[in-house]
Amino acid sequence: MDTKTSQILEKLEKTADEYWNVSHQTGNFINMLIKLMGAKNVLELGTSNGYSGLWIADALKTTNGHLTTIEFWEKRQCLAREYFKDCGFSDIATFKTGQAYDIIKDEINEEFDLIFIDANKQEYLKFFEAVNPILKSGGVILADNITSHAKKVQPFVEAISNHKDYQVQILDLPDGLLMAYKKEDINRW
Repeated sequence: MDTKTSQILEKLEKTADEYWNVSHQTGNFINMLIKLMGAKNVLELGTSNGYSGLWIADALKTTNGHLTTIEFWEKRQCLAREYFKDCGFSDIATFKTGQAYDIIKDEINEEFDLIFIDANKQEYLKFFEAVNPILKSGGVILADNITSHAKKVQPFVEAISNHKDYQVQILDLPDGLLMAYKKEDINRW
Protein backbone atom coordinates (compact mmCIF):
# COMPACT_ATOMS: atom_id res chain seq x y z
CA MET A 1 0.00 0.00 0.00
CA ASP A 2 1.41 3.38 -0.94
CA THR A 3 1.90 6.24 1.54
CA LYS A 4 -0.93 8.39 0.17
CA THR A 5 -3.50 5.59 0.52
CA SER A 6 -2.26 4.76 4.02
CA GLN A 7 -2.59 8.41 5.05
CA ILE A 8 -6.14 8.69 3.70
CA LEU A 9 -7.17 5.44 5.39
CA GLU A 10 -5.73 6.72 8.66
CA LYS A 11 -7.68 9.97 8.23
CA LEU A 12 -10.92 8.08 7.53
CA GLU A 13 -10.46 5.86 10.57
CA LYS A 14 -11.13 8.96 12.67
CA THR A 15 -14.60 9.27 11.08
CA ALA A 16 -15.51 5.58 11.37
CA ASP A 17 -18.44 6.13 13.73
CA GLU A 18 -19.97 8.87 11.60
CA TYR A 19 -19.72 6.90 8.35
CA TRP A 20 -20.18 3.37 9.75
CA ASN A 21 -16.88 2.18 8.32
CA VAL A 22 -15.46 -1.29 8.80
CA SER A 23 -12.60 -1.69 11.24
CA HIS A 24 -8.96 -1.47 10.17
CA GLN A 25 -8.67 -5.23 10.83
CA THR A 26 -11.66 -6.00 8.60
CA GLY A 27 -10.34 -3.76 5.81
CA ASN A 28 -6.94 -5.42 6.01
CA PHE A 29 -8.53 -8.90 5.93
CA ILE A 30 -10.60 -8.06 2.84
CA ASN A 31 -7.50 -6.64 1.14
CA MET A 32 -5.51 -9.81 1.83
CA LEU A 33 -8.36 -12.11 0.79
CA ILE A 34 -8.73 -10.38 -2.58
CA LYS A 35 -4.99 -10.80 -3.20
CA LEU A 36 -5.04 -14.45 -2.09
CA MET A 37 -8.02 -15.21 -4.33
CA GLY A 38 -6.60 -13.24 -7.23
CA ALA A 39 -10.05 -11.65 -7.44
CA LYS A 40 -10.58 -9.53 -10.55
CA ASN A 41 -14.17 -8.35 -10.19
CA VAL A 42 -15.58 -7.15 -6.86
CA LEU A 43 -18.99 -5.72 -5.97
CA GLU A 44 -19.46 -3.62 -2.83
CA LEU A 45 -22.88 -2.80 -1.41
CA GLY A 46 -22.47 0.28 0.79
CA THR A 47 -19.73 2.65 -0.37
CA SER A 48 -20.21 5.21 2.43
CA ASN A 49 -17.17 7.53 2.39
CA GLY A 50 -15.01 4.94 0.63
CA TYR A 51 -13.01 3.48 3.50
CA SER A 52 -13.60 -0.21 2.74
CA GLY A 53 -13.55 0.53 -0.98
CA LEU A 54 -10.02 1.92 -0.69
CA TRP A 55 -8.86 -1.32 0.93
CA ILE A 56 -10.58 -3.22 -1.90
CA ALA A 57 -9.20 -0.98 -4.65
CA ASP A 58 -5.67 -1.26 -3.26
CA ALA A 59 -5.90 -5.05 -3.54
CA LEU A 60 -7.47 -4.87 -7.00
CA LYS A 61 -4.57 -2.72 -8.15
CA THR A 62 -2.40 -5.76 -7.35
CA THR A 63 -4.70 -8.23 -9.12
CA ASN A 64 -5.43 -5.89 -12.04
CA GLY A 65 -9.11 -6.00 -11.13
CA HIS A 66 -12.16 -3.74 -10.93
CA LEU A 67 -14.55 -2.60 -8.20
CA THR A 68 -18.22 -1.74 -8.67
CA THR A 69 -19.50 0.04 -5.57
CA ILE A 70 -23.07 1.07 -4.77
CA GLU A 71 -24.18 3.73 -2.28
CA PHE A 72 -27.65 5.08 -1.56
CA TRP A 73 -26.47 8.48 -0.25
CA GLU A 74 -24.98 10.62 -3.03
CA LYS A 75 -23.21 12.91 -0.54
CA ARG A 76 -21.27 9.98 0.88
CA GLN A 77 -20.38 8.65 -2.53
CA CYS A 78 -19.08 12.07 -3.58
CA LEU A 79 -16.63 11.90 -0.68
CA ALA A 80 -15.60 8.41 -1.72
CA ARG A 81 -14.98 9.50 -5.32
CA GLU A 82 -12.63 12.23 -4.08
CA TYR A 83 -10.66 9.82 -1.91
CA PHE A 84 -10.41 7.32 -4.77
CA LYS A 85 -9.16 10.10 -7.04
CA ASP A 86 -6.59 11.19 -4.45
CA CYS A 87 -5.30 7.61 -4.21
CA GLY A 88 -5.19 7.09 -7.97
CA PHE A 89 -7.95 4.47 -7.94
CA SER A 90 -10.57 6.23 -10.09
CA ASP A 91 -9.77 4.08 -13.12
CA ILE A 92 -10.45 0.80 -11.31
CA ALA A 93 -13.79 1.74 -9.75
CA THR A 94 -17.32 2.24 -11.04
CA PHE A 95 -19.61 4.17 -8.70
CA LYS A 96 -23.36 3.67 -8.74
CA THR A 97 -25.82 5.70 -6.65
CA GLY A 98 -29.22 4.45 -5.53
CA GLN A 99 -30.97 1.44 -4.01
CA ALA A 100 -28.52 -1.47 -4.17
CA TYR A 101 -31.20 -4.07 -4.84
CA ASP A 102 -32.63 -2.10 -7.79
CA ILE A 103 -29.20 -1.41 -9.26
CA ILE A 104 -28.23 -5.09 -9.04
CA LYS A 105 -31.46 -6.15 -10.75
CA ASP A 106 -31.56 -3.39 -13.39
CA GLU A 107 -27.93 -2.51 -14.17
CA ILE A 108 -25.60 -5.36 -13.25
CA ASN A 109 -25.09 -8.00 -15.92
CA GLU A 110 -21.75 -9.50 -15.03
CA GLU A 111 -20.38 -12.01 -12.54
CA PHE A 112 -18.21 -11.24 -9.52
CA ASP A 113 -15.43 -13.08 -7.71
CA LEU A 114 -16.19 -11.39 -4.39
CA ILE A 115 -19.20 -9.47 -3.09
CA PHE A 116 -18.96 -7.35 0.05
CA ILE A 117 -22.22 -6.46 1.80
CA ASP A 118 -22.16 -3.56 4.25
CA ALA A 119 -25.37 -1.61 3.66
CA ASN A 120 -28.85 -1.58 5.23
CA LYS A 121 -28.68 -4.48 7.69
CA GLN A 122 -32.40 -5.28 7.45
CA GLU A 123 -32.00 -5.86 3.71
CA TYR A 124 -29.12 -8.35 3.86
CA LEU A 125 -31.40 -11.26 2.97
CA LYS A 126 -32.81 -9.32 0.01
CA PHE A 127 -29.26 -8.45 -1.08
CA PHE A 128 -28.22 -12.10 -0.84
CA GLU A 129 -31.11 -13.18 -3.03
CA ALA A 130 -30.07 -10.55 -5.60
CA VAL A 131 -26.33 -11.29 -5.62
CA ASN A 132 -26.42 -15.09 -5.43
CA PRO A 133 -26.96 -15.43 -9.21
CA ILE A 134 -24.09 -13.03 -10.05
CA LEU A 135 -21.48 -14.56 -7.74
CA LYS A 136 -19.18 -16.89 -9.63
CA SER A 137 -18.87 -20.49 -8.55
CA GLY A 138 -15.84 -20.51 -6.25
CA GLY A 139 -16.53 -16.90 -5.26
CA VAL A 140 -16.96 -15.37 -1.83
CA ILE A 141 -19.60 -13.23 -0.13
CA LEU A 142 -18.45 -11.14 2.83
CA ALA A 143 -20.98 -9.42 5.08
CA ASP A 144 -20.07 -7.02 7.88
CA ASN A 145 -21.88 -6.32 11.18
CA ILE A 146 -22.94 -9.92 11.76
CA THR A 147 -22.45 -9.79 15.52
CA SER A 148 -22.97 -6.06 16.12
CA HIS A 149 -26.38 -6.15 14.37
CA ALA A 150 -27.18 -9.81 15.00
CA LYS A 151 -30.97 -9.47 15.22
CA LYS A 152 -31.25 -7.41 12.04
CA VAL A 153 -29.12 -9.77 9.96
CA GLN A 154 -30.39 -13.06 11.46
CA PRO A 155 -32.69 -13.95 8.51
CA PHE A 156 -29.72 -13.52 6.14
CA VAL A 157 -27.36 -15.53 8.33
CA GLU A 158 -29.86 -18.38 8.58
CA ALA A 159 -30.58 -18.36 4.84
CA ILE A 160 -26.97 -18.40 3.69
CA SER A 161 -25.86 -20.84 6.41
CA ASN A 162 -28.54 -23.32 5.33
CA HIS A 163 -28.07 -22.81 1.58
CA LYS A 164 -26.74 -25.96 -0.07
CA ASP A 165 -24.34 -24.00 -2.30
CA TYR A 166 -22.47 -22.19 0.49
CA GLN A 167 -19.91 -22.99 3.14
CA VAL A 168 -20.13 -20.30 5.84
CA GLN A 169 -17.97 -19.07 8.70
CA ILE A 170 -18.42 -16.04 10.96
CA LEU A 171 -15.03 -14.51 11.65
CA ASP A 172 -14.13 -12.94 14.97
CA LEU A 173 -13.33 -9.51 13.55
CA PRO A 174 -14.76 -6.29 15.04
CA ASP A 175 -18.55 -6.25 14.45
CA GLY A 176 -18.40 -9.80 13.07
CA LEU A 177 -17.66 -10.66 9.44
CA LEU A 178 -19.50 -13.48 7.69
CA MET A 179 -17.54 -15.24 4.98
CA ALA A 180 -19.43 -17.51 2.60
CA TYR A 181 -17.74 -19.60 -0.08
CA LYS A 182 -19.91 -20.52 -3.07
CA LYS A 183 -19.08 -24.14 -3.75
CA GLU A 184 -17.80 -24.93 -7.19
CA ASP A 185 -20.10 -26.97 -9.38
CA ILE A 186 -18.06 -30.10 -9.99
CA ASN A 187 -20.87 -31.62 -12.05
CA ARG A 188 -20.94 -28.86 -14.65
CA TRP A 189 -18.69 -30.73 -17.08
